[in-house]
Amino acid sequence: MRRTFLLAAAAAGLTLAAMPAAAAPARRAAPIQRDWSRTIVTTPEGGYRMGNPAARVKLVEYGSLTCGHCAHFAQTGMAALVANHVRTGKVSYEFRNYILNGIDVTASLVARCAHPSNFFKFVDRLYATQGIWVPRISTLPQAEKDRLKALPEGQRLGALADVGGLTAMGAQFGVPAARAKACLADQAALDRLGGMAEAAGALGVTGTPTFFINGNMAPVNEWPALEPLLRQAGG
Repeated sequence: MRRTFLLAAAAAGLTLAAMPAAAAPARRAAPIQRDWSRTIVTTPEGGYRMGNPAARVKLVEYGSLTCGHCAHFAQTGMAALVANHVRTGKVSYEFRNYILNGIDVTASLVARCAHPSNFFKFVDRLYATQGIWVPRISTLPQAEKDRLKALPEGQRLGALADVGGLTAMGAQFGVPAARAKACLADQAALDRLGGMAEAAGALGVTGTPTFFINGNMAPVNEWPALEPLLRQAGG
């Protein structure tokens, strides 16, 4: 700024030598627009919400971390959803777990063990690597599955997390192994997942991903069809 002012003053001196140089008007700084995608909190319903809590459009997804369609949405739509709609404050996005199987329970408990600021980053990684960690667990030899079934639930989930590499992955998002094991043995956290599934069922959710826009179920499950509905709602 200082160099710009000096150059402007020098140019004025060349053309208006008989007049005192006038100071260039100060530039007003452009207003800083808030990035609402950095605002992430847990919700009373048990979900994780990203965005402006007063957004005109409230998008809720019931999703499963082992769902291939959910992974597809994450990989094809999340970047545009966040960049074009959530970041501006027009749309808030909330993810609520809808558990489909035991592997889903394991991954969900570890992900929900992370700080809210890391939750969506962790989920994004889980979806990106879904084709690796899910088969690691699902293709265990039957004898090993039988051995794990005999363990107390918390220990069984902890063992599954180790087999799938979820414990190690959690450490990359601020969840040390000891904390991950504690979360996997947390009965209250497990009950919360069950309660969320029951609440979703009461709303008519039968599969994943299922989206709600301002409380109304959207008849779509892919980004190209969902985005126009967000725009129509004002997002």
